[in-house]
Amino acid sequence: MGPAEFIVLAFPEEQLRVAAVEAVMGLRKAGVVRLIDGLVATKTAAGEVLAAEFDEFVELRGLLAHREAAPLIGPEDVRESAELLERGSCALLLVVEHVWAEDAAVAVRAAGGRIAGAVRLPVERLEAS
Repeated sequence: MGPAEFIVLAFPEEQLRVAAVEAVMGLRKAGVVRLIDGLVATKTAAGEVLAAEFDEFVELRGLLAHREAAPLIGPEDVRESAELLERGSCALLLVVEHVWAEDAAVAVRAAGGRIAGAVRLPVERLEAS
């Protein structure tokens, strides 16, 4: 298994942007990532936090049909993720396996190594260099 990551993709409205969702899911179809778990979190204009399963959205229906384990994203993850959201917005909460890195991860583990850390670099920092 390759490295796995919990990712929060925030959108500025309470509804998902279909084009963005399709682009992210294209990575799954291309075999770059494997979707392990996912939810949609919404923070309403009133500040209420809601969570919904993928099957409640036409564009996401069936993406987790082959989920092999119990859900990994729980209520605490939803609450923490909602703190990142503005009122009147939503987010895709995803647990993905980086399939593209599986061979390297297996080799590192076989050599007694492990992934000791990871840092997400903001696009702004990369563009400035």
